[in-house]
Amino acid sequence: MTGGLIALAAVLAVATLLGVVLRRRAGVFRSAQPAAPAGTEAPAREALTEADLGRTLGEQATLVQFSTEFCATCRPTARLLAQVAGDLDGVTHVEIDAEDRMDLVRRLRINSSPTVLVLGPDGVIAQRATGLPRRADVIAALGSVLGPANIDQFGRK
Repeated sequence: MTGGLIALAAVLAVATLLGVVLRRRAGVFRSAQPAAPAGTEAPAREALTEADLGRTLGEQATLVQFSTEFCATCRPTARLLAQVAGDLDGVTHVEIDAEDRMDLVRRLRINSSPTVLVLGPDGVIAQRATGLPRRADVIAALGSVLGPANIDQFGRK
């Protein structure tokens, strides 16, 4: 009996630790630039075209969100991204139903929803996040594409 309680406590501790780690990573943007081994050229960066999106790319940046119908955090993510895009000139928000675009999901290795991509004006993926991001994190990720001078005018549109 004591062995079973110890095993149960260990499983609960591991599950709790895993939950904390996953929660801390949710919504955090990471560079989409793959790391190159030392002494080698960096691999080509993935890009999306207007044909991929079914819409025009933003003049300065595009926020692309992959969603699913039963995703609990997709709606608040869509609202947040639409607000940020509306506050910055030249930034567009595009929401893609992952179930309808399995070709892109496979190509971009989208494993969960929502997944948010920050594209530069040329469609190159600069940043990527999984889960509900914070507003400040979305703005900071856009800063990697737009530059600090354009982000400084945020909210003064």
